[in-house]
Amino acid sequence: MTDRRRILYGRQRGRRLRQGQRDLVNRLLPELEIVPDAAPLAPAGLFPAGVRDLWLEIGFGGGEHLAWQAQRHPDIGMIGCEPFLPGTAKLAATIERCGLRNIRLYRDDARLLLDRLPDNSLGRVFILFPDPWPKARHHKRRIVNASALSRLAETMRDGSELRIATDDADYLEWILELLRGHDAFAPLGPEYAHARPEDWPPTRFEEKAKAAGRASAFMRYARQPRNGRAVPCERV
Repeated sequence: MTDRRRILYGRQRGRRLRQGQRDLVNRLLPELEIVPDAAPLAPAGLFPAGVRDLWLEIGFGGGEHLAWQAQRHPDIGMIGCEPFLPGTAKLAATIERCGLRNIRLYRDDARLLLDRLPDNSLGRVFILFPDPWPKARHHKRRIVNASALSRLAETMRDGSELRIATDDADYLEWILELLRGHDAFAPLGPEYAHARPEDWPPTRFEEKAKAAGRASAFMRYARQPRNGRAVPCERV
C-alpha cells in the first residue's frame, strides 16, 4: 500500500451547524461513516446484502448528485468523499428523509481511501466541479492529477466509467491533457460536452457557474481493459 500523508486543502468547517443538524450528524455518522485508518476495505461488508457494484464520488459538496444516483440505483453501493461538514450534514438530512441505505461517507483525504480500496473494485467514479485552485502555485492541490489518475486506474474495473465536470477553462485543459496522456482512459464519445447526459443531474455548483455566465464541461471516460483491447467509443 502506498505510504501517503493526510493532506486536505480548503475548508472543512463553515458556519456552525444548527442544533438539529448536529444531532442528526451525531446520530447517523456512526452508521454511515467509513472511519479513516490504514486497514484495507472490503466493500461488500459496508452495505446491505444485494448491492452488486461500487461507485465513488470524490467531493460531493451538498450531496445532491450522490443522493440522486443512490435513489435511482438502490443496488449500487455509493461512497461519497467530502471533508466539509455542512455538506455532510445536508446529505445526512437527505439520506434520512429518503431512507437511503446504500450511501457511505468518508470525511478525509480521498487518496487515503483509494489506497484502501481493492484493485478492480469500482464500477464508476465521479469528480464533479472540484476546486480548480486557479493560481499556478496551487496547481499541486488539484485533485485531478497524474498520481490520482493512476491510482484510480488501479481501483477501477475494466470498462468502468470516470465522470468529471468543471466550469474552469484552464482546469479543463489541464484535465484533458492528463487524460490524453494516460493509457488507462479513453473518451466515451467526444472528449467533453457542454450538455449533461440524462443520467447526470445538475448540481448547485453547475447552477452557480451558469448564473455567473460560465459554461460547464462534462467528461466521460472509460477505463480501458488491462489486456490491451480498447473499449469502443459511443457514437455521437
